[in-house]
Amino acid sequence: MNAPGDDALYRAWMEGDHDAATTLIERYYDAIVRFFRTKLGDDVDDLVQRTFLGVAESGVRGVGVASFRAFLYGVARNVFLEHLRAATRDRQRAPDFAVSSLVDLRTGIATRAARHESERLLTQCLQHLPVELQIAVELYYWEDVGIGELAEIQGVPAGTIKSRLHRARHLLREALGRMEAAPADKAAVGAALDAWPEVAPDQS
Repeated sequence: MNAPGDDALYRAWMEGDHDAATTLIERYYDAIVRFFRTKLGDDVDDLVQRTFLGVAESGVRGVGVASFRAFLYGVARNVFLEHLRAATRDRQRAPDFAVSSLVDLRTGIATRAARHESERLLTQCLQHLPVELQIAVELYYWEDVGIGELAEIQGVPAGTIKSRLHRARHLLREALGRMEAAPADKAAVGAALDAWPEVAPDQS
């Protein structure tokens, strides 16, 4: 017997089925932890809880959901961006997340423990991307979130997502070139980037 799909489980959750809620949370818990850890290190339990609470509260308010996964990551993105805004409220201007990276914002970012030095190095490179590009890259290449879902999550046209992914690859290589790291680790990250499928921007 096939397991229930995300959207069916979410409808059941919103109708008061606690088992459906538990199943969905368990299905996506590790992915949401990854979403925050690559940006903020290991101390992310509160943000993970706020994400799932936000999903439940939005459903109670009657917010329509076309794709549960896109909705979930959209809530996680909003929680993350609000966390960054709170951390930078003493600045004269609100951050532009399409331009500023975590390194630019200097919000006390941390690199989570990695099994290999090359993984830590790649995470550092990602943190040099503008925040919205980092989110797009991680969801597209690591979580298999499609272009259409990313457009829904970030609230921009699909063509903008393609352009972001295309630009991000070049920025990652530039960041890698500036990093102080062992040649073997830099080569491993470069090979990983080579293995990522290219996304061509829409031609105007």
